[in-house]
Amino acid sequence: MPIINIAVSAAANPDLSAQIAASVSELTRLHLRKDPAVTAITISYIDPHHWFAGGKSMASQQTASFWLDIKVVDGTNLKQELASYVEAVYLAFEALLGEVHPESYVLVHEVPAAAYGYGGKTQEFRFISGNLQAAA
Repeated sequence: MPIINIAVSAAANPDLSAQIAASVSELTRLHLRKDPAVTAITISYIDPHHWFAGGKSMASQQTASFWLDIKVVDGTNLKQELASYVEAVYLAFEALLGEVHPESYVLVHEVPAAAYGYGGKTQEFRFISGNLQAAA
């Protein structure tokens, strides 16, 4: 049930958005074991003239950049899973955008189950409810 916010240094492009969403959703499923049916992804575009790394715009460096921010429940992934996810996402964006500036980021927020949820229920509520149903 992650929410994934992505910023890309490029012109807005619905086809690219669909490709990014599909790729990131699949990588999130493969590396972090998150269900695509309850994964939400937002994508925003920033003009490369307005995205800077090392004091220079992406446009002047003729590269692309991205920022991916994902929230998952704390303790649901191993360090190795998180590391492989970060690497796979970077490689996927290279395939989608061409040359990607090394100052492109993936941030995985691990948040408490009691403070995170969807559909009006926290993940802790879902966990406890599931255990109660299994015990009954």
